[in-house]
Amino acid sequence: MPDTPAPDDAHFMRLALAEARAAAETGEVPVGAVVVKDGRVIATGRNAPIDGLDPTAHAEIVALRAAAQALGNYRLEGCTLYVTLEPCAMCSGAMLHARLARVVFGAADPKTGAAGSVLNLFDHRQINHQTVVQGGVLADEGAHLLRGFFKERRVNPHPLRDDALRAPDDRFQVLPGYPWAPHYLSDLPALDGLRMHYLDEGPVLGSAQEDRHLTWLCLHGNPAWSYLYRKMIPVFLASGARVVAPDLVGFGRSDKPKKDSAHTFTWHRQVLLEFIERLDLRNVVLVVQDWGGLLGLTLPMEAPHRYRGLLVMNTTLATGEVPLSPGFLAWRNMCAQNPEFDVARLFARGNPQMGPDECAAYNAPFPDRGHRAALRAFPPMVPEHADDDGAAVSRRARTFWSTQWKGLSLMAIGEQDPVLGEPVMRALHASIHGCPDPLLLPEAGHFVQEHGEAIARDAVRHFSA
Repeated sequence: MPDTPAPDDAHFMRLALAEARAAAETGEVPVGAVVVKDGRVIATGRNAPIDGLDPTAHAEIVALRAAAQALGNYRLEGCTLYVTLEPCAMCSGAMLHARLARVVFGAADPKTGAAGSVLNLFDHRQINHQTVVQGGVLADEGAHLLRGFFKERRVNPHPLRDDALRAPDDRFQVLPGYPWAPHYLSDLPALDGLRMHYLDEGPVLGSAQEDRHLTWLCLHGNPAWSYLYRKMIPVFLASGARVVAPDLVGFGRSDKPKKDSAHTFTWHRQVLLEFIERLDLRNVVLVVQDWGGLLGLTLPMEAPHRYRGLLVMNTTLATGEVPLSPGFLAWRNMCAQNPEFDVARLFARGNPQMGPDECAAYNAPFPDRGHRAALRAFPPMVPEHADDDGAAVSRRARTFWSTQWKGLSLMAIGEQDPVLGEPVMRALHASIHGCPDPLLLPEAGHFVQEHGEAIARDAVRHFSA
């Protein structure tokens, strides 16, 4: 391995370091590469296995592919590859196969390096091509990038994206009736680094045990969050079940994109599909209300084997074929005319039995206007016409519930709901195969879960029978 780098090595390594920084900005391990021929950069690459769902998408492989396309030849004779970290065995093998003239790397990799640290593939004379290797070029800069990247993740495993906001943790301390520890994930492909919060209480069981124990998956709507289920969760847990209650992105303790346009029906649905797969939820009773139903009712048809039951409260399937209810249209107009409406006051007006601290808890996720993009975006997102985002999948879901659903169902209706009350729910009831007569709650409004203890007890009996 030569001790003296060529005069231009530092220049080209700085270009590779720029690629590494770009990788870090997208949440990838910061490794960058460039391929040079005759003193000219012909290709660049940066780590992208997470974004591309590709275990081979190391910076070197990305750069080699681009260089081969640029030259019209998979043999890269006369080329030099610069990479900020010592290549692994996969990348070293590809470099030898490409017949590179030189490989120049920065920091050594004592765990997987295959250019001298763990092994040296380039030092085998039996291989029919010999590539010259130079290590240590701007090694400190490359190592500094890596140390900073991993230190940040040790201290903060869910760094905040520049285009999102996060409500301060102290706003969620000592909320009445909400004692559960937070859980977070940010590595679902659809999240693209956004942090998603969820509650996960009760036993996490193996698949054989889960066949005998229910998992209650509780999906909230707008402008609520998982706090909405605080009166039902204890009843579910007392039955020996598991309870999972996520906060939709933009709500609760989940990250909040700054732009209203970040929110779409298809994207939120995809996040939920990936969330369910990630937690490998089984024997699920799907519990939905409001947007929890608009989105949630489209989920089971994609994996019917995961679901045992449906508990549905004051929601609908927006297929684009039936006019939206007058109550919803009035709600949508109110949100457009008064986008800074007081969420706590909304809950207090429809739920006189709630205390002031309980109502105030619904404001916790929204300290200022910047955190309220989802509250502005969701009302106009409800599919109104046949070609609106979400309408087609909702029509497919309607067919699923009426002709293919094999599980148990239960419906509860808050009769004081002016938005999605009994007429809307009766229409939905007719489309759910085998759903018994609904439970009617004369005192409950739109947020039925605020009267949820009795519903939860009935549901436990119904789905445990």
